[in-house]
Amino acid sequence: MEYRQLGTSSVKASVITFGAWAIGGWMWGGSDRREAVDAIKASYDNGVTSIDTAPAYGQGLSEEIVAEAISSIPRDRVQLLTKFGLRWDTQGGEFFFKSRDNHGRDIDMHKYASKESVIQECEDCLRRLKTDYIDLFQIHWPDNTTPVAETMEALVRLQEQGKILAAGVSNYSPALMQEAEKTISLASNQVPYSMVLRDIEKDLVPYAIENKKAIIVYSPLQRGLLTGKIKPGHSFSEGDTRDGNRFYTTENITRVNDMLDSLRPLAAEKNATLAQLVLRWTIDQPGITIALAGARNAEQAVQNAKAADVKLSKEEIAFINDKLDRLELVIPV
Repeated sequence: MEYRQLGTSSVKASVITFGAWAIGGWMWGGSDRREAVDAIKASYDNGVTSIDTAPAYGQGLSEEIVAEAISSIPRDRVQLLTKFGLRWDTQGGEFFFKSRDNHGRDIDMHKYASKESVIQECEDCLRRLKTDYIDLFQIHWPDNTTPVAETMEALVRLQEQGKILAAGVSNYSPALMQEAEKTISLASNQVPYSMVLRDIEKDLVPYAIENKKAIIVYSPLQRGLLTGKIKPGHSFSEGDTRDGNRFYTTENITRVNDMLDSLRPLAAEKNATLAQLVLRWTIDQPGITIALAGARNAEQAVQNAKAADVKLSKEEIAFINDKLDRLELVIPV
């Protein structure tokens, strides 16, 4: 496993970090707690020391599962990355979208990051994670109802109190990052990025490289699409938001699978799965620091961790990029 520094902070994370969204069940059609715990333990046993979670993932469930999974591991050997600012238990801030929790109850999601709310959420995260500090505390989504400076002032206070080691953002533009930097030194920005979703290469990647900020990417496997295991006509579980998503049309699944088929000989040469090849390509891209990879069971977790062992030459990366350049998806406007 490789470990990389998050910006100029003191926090180092495994290049493959366990993404704990799916284990919370919310928006993924449920999950199995025992298998989730085993997945995290298997990840750790294979060098994945970092876990990225959030209160919203199962309305606290993901964080509780993480706490259970790492209970026997010395705290200084794991890095806990969690978030704040996406709330289901308040009407404050900016309405985001309607959803349902794991019990089928209607909930309204709000983006809310006032100073008071941030500090309260930190305490709630510490309690659920059963720890006295968080390695990286990230705002989940921008909150247009709260001044950026106010949100960042809360993070400064938490940092001074030792409750968080580093501050990060998620889904922030370079302009918003610059605004935040007036108050606090950010370690990272967590954003979506994959072989089929590369828009951050235009602006965020150059900004991050120039300003020594880490980029943590989520959905590098495009929520399973880039594993090659999703075929046209795939049936998703009830509540799974991939159903109807623009990437999961029959035509796009077919085109992506054709592209992946062209990469299979290279994966076989590396004794790697397609998913491992995709993850390795992702963390080899300029400016990309960490890739989050979720797993529902121990087998998937081990497979994700071993992606770090795959090595790609410049020529092999160029070969993959050529195949990606030829890929044309049908994305509705």
